[in-house]
Amino acid sequence: MSPRAALDRPRAAARTRKPKVTFRPGVHRARAHKILDVLAETHPDATCALHYRSAYELVSATILSAQCTDERVNEVTPALFARYPTAADLARARPADVEAIVRPTGFFRAKTKSLIGCANGLVERYGGEVPRTMAEMVVLPGVGRKTASVVLGHVYGINEGIAVDTHVLRVGNRLAIAGSDDPLVVEQQLMAMIPRERWTQTTDLLIFHGRRICQARRPLCGQCPVFALCRWPLRQAFALGKPPKGPHAAAARARARVPAPRAARAR
Repeated sequence: MSPRAALDRPRAAARTRKPKVTFRPGVHRARAHKILDVLAETHPDATCALHYRSAYELVSATILSAQCTDERVNEVTPALFARYPTAADLARARPADVEAIVRPTGFFRAKTKSLIGCANGLVERYGGEVPRTMAEMVVLPGVGRKTASVVLGHVYGINEGIAVDTHVLRVGNRLAIAGSDDPLVVEQQLMAMIPRERWTQTTDLLIFHGRRICQARRPLCGQCPVFALCRWPLRQAFALGKPPKGPHAAAARARARVPAPRAARAR
């Protein structure tokens, strides 16, 4: 190895090594509570945007919401539930028939497999009823902690987790009430700071704020009610309508935009 290569090697390693981030949820507890209080006043209508009449319908709708807007899901589910009003009906469905209905939501084959698999699990394990615990729900095909948290919180009023989607991930990191790009880590950080009775509300508030104000590409920082509590380095530039340019700014924006999970992954 040449002397020049020997010198360049540690520099290259330094460029590719991920910085170690230390995050202590307890330090941010008071600020997190203030943020949630302000967001609750700003978004009093924050709730689950998916339309449903039962736990079975919400489970199915949440599975369909992977990499799809809630509006599109709400356009599809009336036909789906009219044809398959119960888990037992969906469990007996022909995949081709379900695919034809859910095709507009994207990834329709994977979603159909999850829908029918989940319905079969509900029938075989729980007599067609959606269970009331996280442990019982996450064993169902296509159901992960996110879906289970949404259903338990909104249908049964049970707070067993915080559903972390791309909005919660992005907004939580920008506000510095979370410090990871891993949804499971972010969920644990938020649960450590926020009282259990606010877990479901936390999901709804961060999602609504992410959709209306703290958007991925062009956040409306100048209109943000928690601007003074935010810790995102780029907030001032966006507030002035002058988003920074250049490779460093692009990298910072990319870090703040967490990609959506793959549709096939349990939600």
